[in-house]
Amino acid sequence: MAKKPKKKSSPNTIAQNKKARFDYSIEQTYEAGLSLQGWEIKSIRDGKVNIKESYILLKNHEAFLFGAQIQPLITASTHSFHDPLRLRKLLLHRKEIERLTSKVDKDGLTVVPLDMHWSKAGKVKLTIGLAKGKKLHDKRATEKDREWNRDKARVMKLTR
Repeated sequence: MAKKPKKKSSPNTIAQNKKARFDYSIEQTYEAGLSLQGWEIKSIRDGKVNIKESYILLKNHEAFLFGAQIQPLITASTHSFHDPLRLRKLLLHRKEIERLTSKVDKDGLTVVPLDMHWSKAGKVKLTIGLAKGKKLHDKRATEKDREWNRDKARVMKLTR
């Protein structure tokens, strides 16, 4: 029997960081462009990207994506070196970067990547979130609410 394909939230979604939504409570989201090289775009189109272990660095009034893994294709050029874990610059407005930096410095919040997707213009965009870390009891409460909603949906489906 054939396996069922994994569901994605939308056809434009490239990669998601589900662990970020579990570990952090997201207070605000931003959409940032990515400065990528040609081989990275080809790898992203082929789906060879992972942002689960990545995070955002705010340094010298610039934002960088650190730890995102984009595997080079086998057919990529052999005469140049392709680093799958290189720093990638995020394209944000100066006011957005200043707002993020002040929130991180003053309130102790964290900036995490949530998902990578294609924009309408065919560009790769990264949704980043201004997040606050969850405690263990917060994670348990979230899991309890999720299970309750699932059970409630099952009961409602059976009563119809």
